[in-house]
Amino acid sequence: MKIIVCLKQILDPDLPARDFRIDAAKREAVRGSANLVTNIFCENALETALKLREKSGDATITALCYGGSEAEDSVRKALAMTANEGVLVEREGGSNPDAATVARVLAAAIRKLGGADLVLVGRESGDWGVGQTGGLLAGELGLPSLAFVDTIDVAANGLRLRRQSDAGFEVAEAPTPILLTITNNEQNVPRIPKTRDVMMSYRKPLQKLTLADLGLDDEAVRSGNGAYEVVELAVPVKEVRCELVEGDTLEARVDALARKIATVVNGLG
Repeated sequence: MKIIVCLKQILDPDLPARDFRIDAAKREAVRGSANLVTNIFCENALETALKLREKSGDATITALCYGGSEAEDSVRKALAMTANEGVLVEREGGSNPDAATVARVLAAAIRKLGGADLVLVGRESGDWGVGQTGGLLAGELGLPSLAFVDTIDVAANGLRLRRQSDAGFEVAEAPTPILLTITNNEQNVPRIPKTRDVMMSYRKPLQKLTLADLGLDDEAVRSGNGAYEVVELAVPVKEVRCELVEGDTLEARVDALARKIATVVNGLG
């Protein structure tokens, strides 16, 4: 079984709020001093693929990422987690492409790699949280898809899939090829790579592709296809006022505070 896991590199979601900045003109976040990390749902997808390989015994896993040169770190980490191969489609320019553009590029890369029996994508990214790439990629590849899968097992005629729903869990069986978006559960928490595997990951070959290698027009991809537009991006401003109550005794201060609360409550009513 040939498995391709799509990865995305994002700003560290654990960046303190006080250090978060945006470029209002470009309508996107500014990296500043923030670290770049692999999107956690993508790592859940990779861990799910690794667990499936352990069950089936004959699967090969390719980690595929579309990003800037710094995204090599995410692919190297996937190799350290024991993915068999790593591929980086290099993106020029600083602006983040929309989900439709990303799906188009990933689909071209997957076709370039000879296709796959199983394509895994994180359910959403931790930066924009749009959650559209998986479905759009399935459309580009002409594959059936199932969302919010958290467990994959080998079945007689393909795969047995468990997915999360508003009502609980659903179990389905499906033949391959298929695309799945992966959500998190207690079984697919990303493993911590061993020191030896981290060292070996930098000795493994990493295939780098350009848009030209995929037969895509660089200018057209950069401009996007207008699937959606961010019209405004701003950091919410929360105003906080602090007012001290006064009184000569504790009882007087408590009484003043009670009157102040009553005034506010009556004003809201």
